[in-house]
Amino acid sequence: MSVADCASDPSRSRGRFHDEPGRVVRGPRDAFQRDRDRIIHSIAFRRLRHKTQVFVAPDGDHYRVRLTHSIEVAQIGRGIARALGLNEDLTEALCLAHDIGHPPFGHAGEDALKAAMQAHGGFDHNGHTLRTLARIECPYPRFDGLNLSWETLEGLAKHNGPVRHPGWALSDIDAEFPLDLASHASLEAQIAAVADDIAYDNHDIDDGLRAGLLTLDQLMEQPFVAANYRAVEARFSGAPRDRLLRELVRDQIGVMVNDVIAATEANVAEAGVGCVEDVRAAGRTLGGFSPELARQERDLKRFMYANLYHHPSQIEAAAGAKEVVSRLFEAYADDPCLMGEDWASRLPEGDSATARHIGDYIAGMTDRFAIDRFAEIFGRDEVPEALAHA
Repeated sequence: MSVADCASDPSRSRGRFHDEPGRVVRGPRDAFQRDRDRIIHSIAFRRLRHKTQVFVAPDGDHYRVRLTHSIEVAQIGRGIARALGLNEDLTEALCLAHDIGHPPFGHAGEDALKAAMQAHGGFDHNGHTLRTLARIECPYPRFDGLNLSWETLEGLAKHNGPVRHPGWALSDIDAEFPLDLASHASLEAQIAAVADDIAYDNHDIDDGLRAGLLTLDQLMEQPFVAANYRAVEARFSGAPRDRLLRELVRDQIGVMVNDVIAATEANVAEAGVGCVEDVRAAGRTLGGFSPELARQERDLKRFMYANLYHHPSQIEAAAGAKEVVSRLFEAYADDPCLMGEDWASRLPEGDSATARHIGDYIAGMTDRFAIDRFAEIFGRDEVPEALAHA
C-alpha cells in the first residue's frame, strides 16, 4: 500500500449539492477540476485581492493579501500532493478556497463580527467559507451556490480535523448535504491544511522583515530559523543580506515540504490505510509534520504572534478594524437601507436571520470597501487613524 492508494478519485465522487439537469459539458474536466475552476472564477475569490493577510490594506504593492496567500498555499499544496500521488486538483481547489470566508481585516474583523453576532449564533470564517460557496455566491440559473462536489465541501469543512461542534452556518449546510463532520477528511484536505501553515509561517516572515517589524537578530533566536540561515550563508558567502533572507524563506519551505512528504508516507504505512475511506476512519491526522518539526513549527508560531501579529502597530490597526466592523454592523441593524437596495430588499424576517444577513454583507467586504462605507456613514474624519491611509 502507498499514499497514492488513498487518493480521492473524482470518478467516485459522492456527488454535488444540487443536481444539474441540462448541464452543458465544457471541456474534458473531471469533478475536482470543475470545482477548482468554479472557485477561481467566483466573485468571492477575486475579492480576496483586497482582504488582509497580515497588514490591513497595505500601502506597498509587495505585501501578501488573502489572494496571493491562497495562490501560494495552492502552489505548496499541489507540489506535496504530486509527490505523494494524491489528487492535485482537489488539493488545489481546497487551498484556493480555504480563506474565502474571511471578512475584511483578517482575524480582527472576524473577532468583531463574532462579537456583533454573538446573540445570533456568532461567526466563524470556516463556516462562512461553506456558506459563501453553497449559499451566497450565485452565478447559476437553477440553484444557489457554486454547487461544488461533496469532497471539496467536506475538505473545506474538516481540513483542520473533525468538527465536533459546528456553528450555525456549517450546520445549515451539513443538514442539507451531510458531510460526515465527526470523521477526518481526505488526505488532500489534510495536505491543504499543512500547506496553509507552511505558506504563512514563511511568507509572513518575509513580509514582517520587509515592513521592518521583524529583524534578523530576532529571527536568529529561533533555532529552526538560525540553522537554516547559517546553511544559506555558507552556500552564498558574501551575498547581499536581502537576497540571503529570501533564500532562507525558500529553504524553510523546502525543509517543511520534504518533512511533510516523509512524515505522511510513514503515517500512512503505520496506520495501514489503503483507501480514502480508511483515511477518514483512521482516528487521527495522517498528513502533516513529523513530531519534531511540528514542535519547531509551534515554537515559530509563538514567536510570530509575540513579535509580528501582536506588534504594537498591528494591535493599533486591529483595534481600528474592530471599530469599523462593529459600527458598520450597528448602523446596518439600525437602518438596513444603508446596505443598498440589493441587500436591503432581500432582508429576511426575524432578529437572527436579519443579523446573519447583515453579517453576510459585511463578511463579503474588502478592507477598502469597508473603510469607504464607514466613511460614507460616519464621515472620513471618523475613520480610525491606523486605517486612514487605506
